Amino acid sequence: MAGLEDSGSGRGRDRGYRRYQPHHEVADLESSGLFDLFTPVEVGDDGRPTGVELEEPADEADDPDAISAPFRPESIRIETQATTVDLLLSRLREGMIDLAPDFQRRAGIWSDVQQSRLIESLLLRIPISSFHMAQDEEDNWAVVDGIQRLTAIARFMAPDAVGMRPLTLRGLDYLTQYHGCAYQDLSGRLRIRLRETQLVVHIIQHGTPETVKFNVFSRINTGGMPLKPQEIRHAMIKGPARQFLADLAEDPAFVGATGESVSNERMADREMVLRFMAFRVIDPAKHTQQDFDQFLVDSMHRVNDLDDAQRDVLAREFRKAMRCATDLFGEHAFRKWHGGRAKSPINKALFEAVAVNLAALDDGQREELVASRDKVHKRFFALLKDWDFDRAISVATGDPKKVRTRLGMMGELFRGVANGA
Repeated sequence: MAGLEDSGSGRGRDRGYRRYQPHHEVADLESSGLFDLFTPVEVGDDGRPTGVELEEPADEADDPDAISAPFRPESIRIETQATTVDLLLSRLREGMIDLAPDFQRRAGIWSDVQQSRLIESLLLRIPISSFHMAQDEEDNWAVVDGIQRLTAIARFMAPDAVGMRPLTLRGLDYLTQYHGCAYQDLSGRLRIRLRETQLVVHIIQHGTPETVKFNVFSRINTGGMPLKPQEIRHAMIKGPARQFLADLAEDPAFVGATGESVSNERMADREMVLRFMAFRVIDPAKHTQQDFDQFLVDSMHRVNDLDDAQRDVLAREFRKAMRCATDLFGEHAFRKWHGGRAKSPINKALFEAVAVNLAALDDGQREELVASRDKVHKRFFALLKDWDFDRAISVATGDPKKVRTRLGMMGELFRGVANGA
């Protein structure tokens, strides 16, 4: 998949033995406990692994003519405004800035000390980074980049606007005399300084095609860390899908099936839930959309368009699939496991193939799979040795043909065992 999964993987780099070594050597490495040393994983803001395997982009052998989705440069409409803290807070109070509140629940939110030091920078008149917003038809703004900064400012100056507890300053480097102070404790001069602080806001305007918006925002760097596609989707696509994905990413069935190893840093967990939903809402065998990122954008809209009863059905299917995967594979669920002791990272494409197909079975079929787990394991190990399947879960996984390959082959495996074949 472009963007989230492809970032950081170099063209032509060996995938640690998986692509080029004989399969018995792969199994030997894994049984020795060394296999996961050769499996690259995604990295979060803090430089720590997210627990999810990094997938390779397509190389020239896969598609020599592949290019990014093109668009006309003149379709980019971005306006840069100089505004003040006071005006941004006014927009927040009037509900004209969408901070996506549940975004703040994930790990990585700034601590009180980090937020306090941002306020200290404003008091010291040190410029802070610009904000990036997406405008809708009513001139409301969705914050795509700058949520943490704006939240810190609002918590200190207008906590009622974001429904959060007020920020009390702590851990300051220079203005230590204000340690323990709330906004009301500052002098009138300092409060005015904060309200009149100039900020730069880049607004991608309403009418800009959605594909262009996502392309533009995917190029934004925050502290040298590119925004991830699911972060952009979450910021720009309002509606019940946001909370729906967040709740299922925190559901004990998902957390247990993934061994608590999928970090919520950069919303990797929510993207995995979305990928499941995407292929439960449409038939994977009919998937032909070339741009996988746009497919997931469209899928979030589809989830938004469902009614509560339909989302409840999907949620129940998701939980059943997670529990069955745990019963079938234990701690190796959704991982490239050949029967050895080592535990590889979660593979998102394999997660799709396993979870979506388990959800498509009835309760009796899932019970038969669990009762025949040894047979499932034997066929699963053989499937991982299949070149086409291996490529379909490892390289350019958003390619429609590879989507159909991995979901089709895994479906045949499960149905065969469940039906006694």
